[in-house]
Amino acid sequence: QVNLVESGGGLVQAGGSLRLSCAGSGRTFSTYNMAWFRQAPGKERDFVAVITWSTGTTYYAGSVKGRFTISKDNAKNTVYLQMNSLKPEDTAVYYCAASRLSYSTAGRQYDYWGQGTQVTVSS
Repeated sequence: QVNLVESGGGLVQAGGSLRLSCAGSGRTFSTYNMAWFRQAPGKERDFVAVITWSTGTTYYAGSVKGRFTISKDNAKNTVYLQMNSLKPEDTAVYYCAASRLSYSTAGRQYDYWGQGTQVTVSS
């Protein structure tokens, strides 16, 4: 069992930065692939980024590549999403998710989810 709690969301102006955190519990947290997804009002949940537990390899959605960075601190059981050069279209609820086996871009492949944190980017 893994519990995930996101934090760090808020209101920021376009061009600004935010860092989201996702704190995980459980002895085996370090062996999970960790991802961030987001869901804007009236839209489906979209993949943002993932980091693999074994090699730390990262993958990003095209819309955030070069602006967002995912990282993981196993000692702190925490995964981060550094978001720079934010745009109004980045406004969404951001969720972290964990999977033992998959690092897919499909949300259905993930076993555990946090409650989400709101990110609002004003123009």
